[in-house]
Amino acid sequence: MPEDPNALAPTVWPASAHRDADDVISIGGVSAIELVRTHGTPLLVLDEAEVRARARAFKDSFTAAATAHGTTAKVYYAGKAFLSAAVARWVTEEGLNVDVCSRGELEVALAASVDPSRIGFHGNNKSVSEIERAVQIGIGTIIVDSAVEIERIAAAAARAGVVQRVLVRVNSGVHAETHDFLATAHEDQKFGMTFADAELAVARIREAPGMEFIGLHCHIGSQIFGVAGFRESASRVLELHQRLLAGGSIPLLNLGGGFGIAYTSVDDPTPIEQLASEIVAAVADGCAELGMSIPQLAFEPGRAIVGPAGVTLYEVGTTKDVRLDSGASRLYVSVDGGMSDNPRAALYGAQYSARLASRAGTDAPALARVVGMHCESGDIVVDHEYLPADVEPGDLLAVPATGAYCISLSSNYNHVPRPPVVAVSDGRSRVIVRGESIDDLLARDAGISTNEGAR
Repeated sequence: MPEDPNALAPTVWPASAHRDADDVISIGGVSAIELVRTHGTPLLVLDEAEVRARARAFKDSFTAAATAHGTTAKVYYAGKAFLSAAVARWVTEEGLNVDVCSRGELEVALAASVDPSRIGFHGNNKSVSEIERAVQIGIGTIIVDSAVEIERIAAAAARAGVVQRVLVRVNSGVHAETHDFLATAHEDQKFGMTFADAELAVARIREAPGMEFIGLHCHIGSQIFGVAGFRESASRVLELHQRLLAGGSIPLLNLGGGFGIAYTSVDDPTPIEQLASEIVAAVADGCAELGMSIPQLAFEPGRAIVGPAGVTLYEVGTTKDVRLDSGASRLYVSVDGGMSDNPRAALYGAQYSARLASRAGTDAPALARVVGMHCESGDIVVDHEYLPADVEPGDLLAVPATGAYCISLSSNYNHVPRPPVVAVSDGRSRVIVRGESIDDLLARDAGISTNEGAR
């Protein structure tokens, strides 16, 4: 139980978040009340300065760590976490590359004028048309996930008359300490190849005209704290890297990312500088033991750049005390969003925190569960949180650390329109992704005649 249920944990909220003189939460210099008055609820608020600062911090930290060991490093922003034209511009202006895993993500990056040479294309089921498009526009790298893709890329490169740079994704067998659905380097799952299959794939790529093998890629999972998993994974992948050197040079090693963030005050993510320093040092040590030069390195921080920059604002609709057989009770707080704008709690049992945003509560903390408005008992926004007991209908509630994998995973469940995304900076807000309307939903239904719009 917190001493003050109105306090904002600095590790969870954007650096600009604070309570103003009226005890209203302000983000990027804009109060929650003003944001909701202008844009409505639910509303995802992204602090532009926070995104930019975190992008710079990752680039600077990995660059410094790599330089200390005589190599260089690239950092890729993971489009799957959250991608819009504005965010793509922010991160590339701060020196990052962009990683995409679908035609849609690729087209958003291109529409934002991201240089194709700074884009990497992931995915376990890239279609022929996606590969054709990527090769035609001169994409920087394609990460090969299966033997089938080798032939598709070779054919596309031949038709385009180019040489396509590729990496091969491997599974190191390191099991990240995270949710099973977020662990991506164990053997029995859809991504990547075993080391044995990867060796065969590299041999085929080196034989194929129109393709250049430039390195290995490994990603052990997501929302990972500490560096032990990365250190062990790097050690195993470097052994494969050394064996493959017999067939030619390998200039790059991409160790993925998945670095964790704080969703609640008890989460303790590893500082960015420590991550970079210790992971790159582990690679340098491994290369020294194997007697080989350190390759250029690449990393994909994922949620760690955009996640902490996002705050979702909701309006409280109803509250009720639910008394349990044990005699205890829980305060249920229902908001006007839920699993349609943030399904992570339902998918992974993800934990979040929440605070009253439009005022400070005056009552003692009460154990609460913030739930959505959807027809699912699993529609939980915040599983357990202490909120002031005087929370009531009409209050605004803020849920921090929602910048990643919330809007990206959003849906129209129960025919609820997806919310807008606004950027805040220097006391101003602007829409960067338009929210949907009921008319938008009806327009997609081919069974509704054109003269039967929403009334």
